[in-house]
Amino acid sequence: MTLVRNTTFDGLDVSRETAACLQTFAGRIEKWNPAINLVSPATLPDLWERHIADSAQIFSLAPQTAMLWVDVGSGGGFPGVVIAILARELRPELRVVLVESDQRKATFLKLTCAELELKTEVIADRIENCSTFGADVMSARALAPLDRLCQYAFVHLAENGIALLPKGAAYKAEVDAARARWHFELEGHESVTDIRSMILRIKDIRRV
Repeated sequence: MTLVRNTTFDGLDVSRETAACLQTFAGRIEKWNPAINLVSPATLPDLWERHIADSAQIFSLAPQTAMLWVDVGSGGGFPGVVIAILARELRPELRVVLVESDQRKATFLKLTCAELELKTEVIADRIENCSTFGADVMSARALAPLDRLCQYAFVHLAENGIALLPKGAAYKAEVDAARARWHFELEGHESVTDIRSMILRIKDIRRV
C-alpha cells in the first residue's frame, strides 16, 4: 500500500524523522490489522488521511503547558500513538498514557511504542477501573457517546484539564444529550479530514 507522505498536519511542520516514524507506525497497522482488526479493513487504503492525519489534527488544540495526556480506548493507537510520535519532537516533556481494555490491542500498543521508542505507558484495562489520572488532556476517538465521555473526563482530568473528542456528523445531538447531565464549556473545531465531523474541546465539566 502506498501512503501519502506529508510532513505538515493542520499547520504542524514535522521533521523527516517524525514523518518516517509515522510511516513505520502505519506499516505496523497494515501488518497487524488482519489478525486483530485495529481499524476497519475498508479504511486501510486511506489509512493516512482517515486515521493518521485525522488523529494528528487534534495535537495543536492541546495547551502548550500540558504534561500528561491520557488517551482512552486507544484501540490501534488513534489518536494516542500519533500524539506520542508528534510529542517526541514538538513537546518532549509531554507524557502519553494509552488506556485499552482489549488485551490483544494493548499488546500491539506496547510492542509498537517500545519499537518506536515513545514516551508512553500502556494500561491494559477499562478506564472505569483506573485510578484518577489528573490529566491535562484526555482524548477518545470513536469510543462512546459524549455523555459517557464527560463522566470519564470529570473523573480523570485535572482541575484545568481539557477533553479533545473527535465526533462525527451527529455531534450536535450528542452535545444536547450530554448537557442534560453535565455543564461544560465547549469549543467546536471543524475537522480538516471530514467536513461532516467536529473536534469538541471541552473544559470545566460539572454535574448538572
